[in-house]
Amino acid sequence: MSHRLLALCALLAICVVPSFAAETLAEKTLKEIVERQKQLFERAEKEGDQLDEARFAGEAKGLASSYDVFIQKNPDFAPGYVAYGVFLGKIDMTKAAVAMLLKANKLDPNIPLVKNQLAKHLAEDGRPLEALPYLTAAIDLAPNEPLYHFHLGQLLLAAREDFLHEGGWTRAALDKAMLEAFQRAADLAPADLSLAYQHAKAYYEVEPPRWEEALAVWEKLGGRATTESMRQLVKLQRANILVKLGRRDEARALLDQVTDLKLTEEKQKLLDALAAPAAK
Repeated sequence: MSHRLLALCALLAICVVPSFAAETLAEKTLKEIVERQKQLFERAEKEGDQLDEARFAGEAKGLASSYDVFIQKNPDFAPGYVAYGVFLGKIDMTKAAVAMLLKANKLDPNIPLVKNQLAKHLAEDGRPLEALPYLTAAIDLAPNEPLYHFHLGQLLLAAREDFLHEGGWTRAALDKAMLEAFQRAADLAPADLSLAYQHAKAYYEVEPPRWEEALAVWEKLGGRATTESMRQLVKLQRANILVKLGRRDEARALLDQVTDLKLTEEKQKLLDALAAPAAK
């Protein structure tokens, strides 16, 4: 499970079951189930390839049973449907997840996490135009949640042809909205360098690519990198852009500093490009 899913677990605990001065039995019970769910996925992330799948499946089944009992006892408690829907989505029971989320949305139309998850499932089902209103609604309800802006950028990037052909967008407007979404996500979570990385890469995807702007973003990101591997990755990306811009000497100087073996293949491609005659 990616760190982005772990972030969703944390967001779920905050958004679905907030703290109350006088906690009801339903709230207390749901918090306990959500905590078990969080621990299950954290352990799965830690175990990685060594995951005991039989154990995981058994615990997941137990959680599903706890959710079923909870829903039966609290049929009008929207947070229960939210938590269950998110859980079902994580274990690839998409149809059941959507049913739970739609029920939650009917009971309470102002839960941004529900809108975001519905958008996610619609997008994965090949229905990006239907996903977009849910995602923008999530952002309207929680404008300072970086995850929702990140998902908006992903949606506009992955389904750009759908939006251009059927959604009434111009390419310029689509590129602008996509870049703004990634930038907003990065600005809201400055400690999450993966969001800044995606923002920098997004400049490659517009037409025409905005190499100078991308270079400035990479240079800024390089100053924030906390590991040597990240610093070298940034140097590789900067060298790539310098090659595109025809600044070959600067590109060579940066590539000389890239020694990470994991980047050998990409580095060699750039060296081959530099060895080729310069375009006139």
